[in-house]
Amino acid sequence: MVGLAALLDEIAGCRICAEHLPLGPRPVVRAEATARVLIIGQAPGTKVHESGTPWDDRSGDRLRDWLDVAPETFYDASKIAIMPMGFCYPSANPKGGDNPPRPECAPQWHDLIRAELPSIELTLLVGSYAQTHYFGKAAKRTMTETIRAWRDYGPEIIPTPHPSWRTTFWLKKNPWFDDEVVPEIRHRLQVLI
Repeated sequence: MVGLAALLDEIAGCRICAEHLPLGPRPVVRAEATARVLIIGQAPGTKVHESGTPWDDRSGDRLRDWLDVAPETFYDASKIAIMPMGFCYPSANPKGGDNPPRPECAPQWHDLIRAELPSIELTLLVGSYAQTHYFGKAAKRTMTETIRAWRDYGPEIIPTPHPSWRTTFWLKKNPWFDDEVVPEIRHRLQVLI
């Protein structure tokens, strides 16, 4: 084992997909070995790319609301580790939104980081990219079906939708998420942090 601090330094200098990143590499990941919660999201947006702070946008506001945690707790890497599927902003998609996370990050870094996080008791898989990667064939046919089956994956893992503005309609159509899943996440976080 390399050690988490050295690994994060190595990731900070990662350039494996630099040629595909119009804004250049700026890996955004936070972790300390004592963290008990791991959030695996999608990839940074432009605002997060600029600030270098994960979930430093409206999606992050909604996510923190779901978790019922203040920013100072959310950004305390000794409690909550944050690791997206793609560590850098992947570029805008001409059809709208952002491109999918770059495929190099998760195979290159995720297992190494997770090996340095021995205290994780809850992992939130935020969005379909994380769910597809981590659940593989255990994922349901759609993201909605996967999230609806959240009890099948727990208690160590809970899938959620991505908290972007695009999810607003999904949340209205699926009120069970706010009624069932959000309270469970909040309860688990209260216990763990």
